[in-house]
Amino acid sequence: MSQTYLSLTVDIAEEASEILQDLLHESGALGLEVRDSDMPIMPGVRAPAPGEAIVVAYFEDRDTAEGARDAVAESHPNARIALDEQPQQDWSNEWKSLIKSVQVGRLWVGPPWEAENAPKDKLRIVIEPKMAFGTGDHPTTALCLAAVDDFMATHPGASVLDVGTGTGVLAIAAKKLGAGLVVGTDNDPVCVELARENCTDNATPDLDISERELTQVPETFDLVLANILANTLIELAPLIVAKAKDRLVLAGVLAHQRVDVEAAFRKLGCTVLAGAQQGEWVRIDLQR
Repeated sequence: MSQTYLSLTVDIAEEASEILQDLLHESGALGLEVRDSDMPIMPGVRAPAPGEAIVVAYFEDRDTAEGARDAVAESHPNARIALDEQPQQDWSNEWKSLIKSVQVGRLWVGPPWEAENAPKDKLRIVIEPKMAFGTGDHPTTALCLAAVDDFMATHPGASVLDVGTGTGVLAIAAKKLGAGLVVGTDNDPVCVELARENCTDNATPDLDISERELTQVPETFDLVLANILANTLIELAPLIVAKAKDRLVLAGVLAHQRVDVEAAFRKLGCTVLAGAQQGEWVRIDLQR
């Protein structure tokens, strides 16, 4: 087995990202990592410059990687390209080094390998980071956890809907903080399976986690959470608002996207509340 791998990192105008991805696939890339303005960026990972995307392609051999680099340089002369050779690493342990526990209000959220260090006075939520978003340490998740903690402190027994539940962390948090009916939906079956596993691991197996569309969820809820992408929030706004009786909390929104998201929900009769911000990420709080 080769002792090295090669990564081709391309900084490119965001509108050219999809064409670049096709080219890299055709050039023999084993896999791609794409970072753009609509995707949450994991801690410790370089984010793209405004108006740009970063595409990282992975190759087994140098000839293929160099051929791909030359093809990209010819097709996209303004792109910034870097070809790196690094030793093989234990990616599972490298990934673990990026995932940290967080404390938000009454909650501690973290991976299994940090669970034994959780403070005894916190409600502990253990999330195994796999192929789903929401381990607690990303700003959008932390912002939502704070909103859940605040709302449940004054609304014990409230019903909660988590749209795009991912790992299920927000739904689990709501239940541990005293919610009544808690429903989570996600259109990704992998996320649903993982969220259900996390519910079982966190002693909240009665949560209703499924792939149902919002139109298939019959209830309305005191608190509706949606930590998804800004364009999806705008697209789903009528369906999300229809499920809310009282409060909506939206995240996955970058600061420059805030005005458009707020406008979409204002049109549906929602009142914008104070919200919160962490770095470039904002949380939008709404009253139905």
